[in-house]
Amino acid sequence: MREPRFRDNFWSTDITSSIGYDNLIQHMNDGRKTCKELEDFIKQRASIEEKYGKDLMSLSKKVCGQNELNTLKRAFDVFKQQMENVGLLHIQLAGSLREEVKKLEEFREKQKDQRKKLEHCMENLHKQKTVFFKKTIESKKTYEQKCKEKDEAEQMLNRSSGISNSRQQDKLQSKANQSKQSAEDADRTYQQNVLTLEKIREEWQSEHIRTCEFLEKQDCERIHTMRNAMWVHANQLSQGCVSSDEMYEEIRKVLEQCNIQRDLEFFIDLKRTGDTAPAPIPYENYYSGQRGLPPSRAPVATRRMPLPNPDNSASEPQYATVGENNYSYIRHH
Repeated sequence: MREPRFRDNFWSTDITSSIGYDNLIQHMNDGRKTCKELEDFIKQRASIEEKYGKDLMSLSKKVCGQNELNTLKRAFDVFKQQMENVGLLHIQLAGSLREEVKKLEEFREKQKDQRKKLEHCMENLHKQKTVFFKKTIESKKTYEQKCKEKDEAEQMLNRSSGISNSRQQDKLQSKANQSKQSAEDADRTYQQNVLTLEKIREEWQSEHIRTCEFLEKQDCERIHTMRNAMWVHANQLSQGCVSSDEMYEEIRKVLEQCNIQRDLEFFIDLKRTGDTAPAPIPYENYYSGQRGLPPSRAPVATRRMPLPNPDNSASEPQYATVGENNYSYIRHH
């Protein structure tokens, strides 16, 4: 069974609608917000670890067992030294956590910058498509009205064929000729607008496909990065506090169940807008009822645009996979 993709599920049959694109951008913004929330969470945890470490180091300096002798005095000295070492360990852990926060911030801002140009292009194309669609519909109404006026002028001219008043006859003939010319001009304008609208629609459709593919790639990277950040966070805490490892083990068990494809499918099922792109707006001949593009221009095939490569690398991004038996420690790049 073919895996669902963004490019196949975020269309609308209404050519002026941007609901599919809007849902994708909202999803990406929500993901960016989630990334920021994870950053704030780790920042707060780092502050807690730092304060706890400093308190432990301060406590280790307190007078304790100074009157004891021999082995018990040695026990007190080791006890205090180890308390100081534990405090130092928590301070070092706070520094490691802040380094991970910095990596998340850089990743979040990088994705935002990568989307700026693409979003600007899509917004401009959608605006052009909407504006020219309205212009095309207006030119169609004008064309139909001019055709009606031409028919009425010709009917009046035919009915006056028996009139001996040559001046009146000439006036009707002039009006008929003028109406015919206006109808022909309106027809050419309408046909040209249909052709231009189709060109804009094809360009927008190609860009929409490229955007869907790019945003899906970014979403995969985001899910992978956040999953990896939580995994590393759990490992750091587990290393610093072995007694709490059972709780962190539960985090790792949950992270093992994280499935990128399942997340994508859930989002698509929740927010999909349709699998059919807008149909071309046909030219409708007033007299023959013929529908389709004007014969002066054939449809242009949609070309698939390549995805931008944010890392400027030749290969596809590699995602780390985590097995059942290697979850205790991982190296984070």
